Amino acid sequence: MTSPRKDGGFLTQDQREKLRIAVQNAETQSLASPRSPTGGTTSALLQQYEQQMLEQKRATAAAAAAAAGGGRGGGGGGGGGGGGGGGPRHVRRSHSGKTIKVKKDGAGGKGTWGKLIDTDAEACLDRNDPNYDSGEEPYELVEAPVSTPLEDYKKAVVPLIEEYFSNGDVKLAASDLKELGYDDFHRYFVKKLVSTAMDRHDKEKEMASVLLSYLYGNIVSSTQIRLGFVLLLEAVDDLAVDIPDVVDVLALFIARAVVDDILPPAFLSKAKVSLSGSSKGMQVVQIAEKSYLSAPHHAELLERRWGGSTRITVEEVKKRIADLLKEYIRNGDTAEACRCIRELAVPFFHHEVVKRALTLGMESPAAEALIVKLLKEASEECLISSSQMMKGFYRVAESLDDLILDIPSAKSEFQLLVSKAISEGWLDSSYVKSGVNGSVEDDEHEKLARYKREAVSIIHEYFLSDDTTEVICSVKELGYPEYNPIFIKKLITIAMDRKNREKEMASVLLSSLSMELFSSEDIAKGFIMLLESAEDTALDILDASDALGLFLARAVIDDVLAPLNLDEISSKLPPNCSGAETLNMARSLASARHAGERLLRCWGGGTGWAVEDAKDKITKLLEEYESGGDLGEACNCIRELGMSFFNHEVVKKALVMAMEKKNERTLSLLQECFGEGIITINQMTKGFSRVRDGLDDLALDIPDAREKFLSYVEHAKKSGWLLPGFGVASSA
Repeated sequence: MTSPRKDGGFLTQDQREKLRIAVQNAETQSLASPRSPTGGTTSALLQQYEQQMLEQKRATAAAAAAAAGGGRGGGGGGGGGGGGGGGPRHVRRSHSGKTIKVKKDGAGGKGTWGKLIDTDAEACLDRNDPNYDSGEEPYELVEAPVSTPLEDYKKAVVPLIEEYFSNGDVKLAASDLKELGYDDFHRYFVKKLVSTAMDRHDKEKEMASVLLSYLYGNIVSSTQIRLGFVLLLEAVDDLAVDIPDVVDVLALFIARAVVDDILPPAFLSKAKVSLSGSSKGMQVVQIAEKSYLSAPHHAELLERRWGGSTRITVEEVKKRIADLLKEYIRNGDTAEACRCIRELAVPFFHHEVVKRALTLGMESPAAEALIVKLLKEASEECLISSSQMMKGFYRVAESLDDLILDIPSAKSEFQLLVSKAISEGWLDSSYVKSGVNGSVEDDEHEKLARYKREAVSIIHEYFLSDDTTEVICSVKELGYPEYNPIFIKKLITIAMDRKNREKEMASVLLSSLSMELFSSEDIAKGFIMLLESAEDTALDILDASDALGLFLARAVIDDVLAPLNLDEISSKLPPNCSGAETLNMARSLASARHAGERLLRCWGGGTGWAVEDAKDKITKLLEEYESGGDLGEACNCIRELGMSFFNHEVVKKALVMAMEKKNERTLSLLQECFGEGIITINQMTKGFSRVRDGLDDLALDIPDAREKFLSYVEHAKKSGWLLPGFGVASSA
């Protein structure tokens, strides 16, 4: 029987060459990769393998030569065996590299079956043999490419980016990118995201900018963002082949990144140094710098360049609602209409469906029955909530005067629809009790509209001048103190749609208004109105919920609102209001450790002081007062710090100084500040709490610190400085 392969199962010269190349490639990759656990052991394995192949070949050749010599001698088996045994013995090896003990050569020698049945060829392997070993099978090496971690990373981010562009879920994209790992490769994600968006519509470009802003600092470091844009500048010439306007679009992306504070302005000047003067990358930098970042109001222009929102706009929603209602009037399919309303996925905007449906019903008496059927069905299926239904009716009632111009019988038609809706149970009966009867007082409506226009004008002027005193005077001149909550709503809504500078200015103005003009009840009502309309605001302002939560928390820190006011606001919100989640976020932010310092910086930082600078100023003014300074001057200095949320630091340092100097003069300062309202009871309690928490450390330098602190607490309680819940048990 002959072997199925001419080479007897051994590797051919070509196969050995392929093996050598494959192993060398693997060795190169393993040495280049810091994750490789093998280091440089591959060459040794290759040499050992080649040595085994050489020995195996020699053994086969020797066995064949010995067999041929025995045949020529013509002697008995013993003679043949002796002749064969005189030469050197070679150890045969299997294809798997395992050593096999061989029998003696020769014909008929002891321990052999005789020469007649021996052959010099390998026996075929029988897979049905109980002793079959798959390792004995001939095999052929196939060269395969070895992927690197960078190649794997680049492949993984492609579906991640495509999925983000299809669903718009920023948090999911961030989570997926974080799970990938390889933080040092994120520059390639930045490059791929931007280059992919550049070849898409404005919506995807805006989505890419929003995602980069979200990832910045949390998942992708500033260095990786910068390096990603460097890669884009270097690849402009290649990108221009597929994207003709790549120079202008990339300039927009870089300018937008600077405006969004994810690239420093110095990036442009540094990029110029590394780019050649004639390159397209240099053109990108020059356009970004001169055409976009130097233009007046460039921040607002850049934010709106691609539409300003990654979500569906209000106008688009209104158009879809109008189209689906017209289609419903044509075919009368209530189930299909409800399905279309559900697919809009804007439950907070269903009042627009109600308003447009009622208007259609009044315009066309033939369509009225269908409209009533649709609204009733939507209410029974809980597709349109009772609050959205009532809001839709309210909106129609307020616009009746305009509708009369086109529909003379609008008021009577509307009254019939209201009566039918209440009798059939799909409009809450409280709608009638609220006093809405289809007419609105013209003078009241006009007065409110005029106030809103004036308020918006004052707010815009303030954002340009930064003059809080002028705003307070203007609001006083307006009159109408009952509309103060509306002014607060307008102020924060406008600020939320602007940059951090305007948000910070709004918080500062709110603090000034609370001290001189607005009551805490006015401010609480204003925030209630904001929370109730949060869902509508989110249509135009992407991060409205987060921004409103920060405004609420900042108001608590600035003592504009007391923590208890948050509970009152919560109790006055309508059920299932999405603003409840925003309120919970504000509570968490305001109660977090070092909340004052963090929320001071939430919009980029008020007066620009560092916390350490503020602490240093507080220490100096206390030392000056303790050494004989004027009480009134010390109070004035604390007031001029303008950091009412940080006054607990004044309390803490004053108490520690009293312990160290054994001089209770600073307690007189605390009494004066508390009496004048400079330091509130909340800040006073927080300062005492901080000293109590650090008593163990203070006792190392001041042995009687605990006793002194207990006496200060007793004095504070008698003076009414502390909240009733403050206890000294934890300090004992």
